[in-house]
Amino acid sequence: MKQIIQAYIDKLDLQLHPEGGFYRETYRSVQLVDVDLRGEGSLLSRNVCTGIHFLLEQGNFSAFHKIGSDEMWHFYAGQALEIIEIREAGELRCTRLGANFMGGDLHQYVVPAHTWFACRVAEGGHFSLVGCTVAPGFHFDDFHLADSEHLIARYPQHQEIIRALTR
Repeated sequence: MKQIIQAYIDKLDLQLHPEGGFYRETYRSVQLVDVDLRGEGSLLSRNVCTGIHFLLEQGNFSAFHKIGSDEMWHFYAGQALEIIEIREAGELRCTRLGANFMGGDLHQYVVPAHTWFACRVAEGGHFSLVGCTVAPGFHFDDFHLADSEHLIARYPQHQEIIRALTR
């Protein structure tokens, strides 16, 4: 399995992602749009849309983070990916992105802007290869990696999963 994972990493020219896993940007629109991603009334210039390939191995995770845009996830290969969200009101949601559509997996899923979320390969899986489309486009200035103590203070009922999926 390690050889298959490495083949995907090599063929897709993936690099380490700061939140965990491997990625490569595959698309960044030329068109720009001015948006208020922070809700402060100040406009930021962002690409209309961006896209990446993202690979995550079992035993690693994409740490809790949030961005200022909606993020659509697409399943490509491997085993199911669990997308774990903590919604503003404290609701914990786990969505499986995978190939088993008839068994309840989704092929696409959108994480709403400003939502804390993390990902991991579902139990029993080896890796997940997915894609992410972000609109307005992703910019690292809009990326916020969670501090576990801050997130636990806000959502103490989810401290176990927060501790497991933060760095």
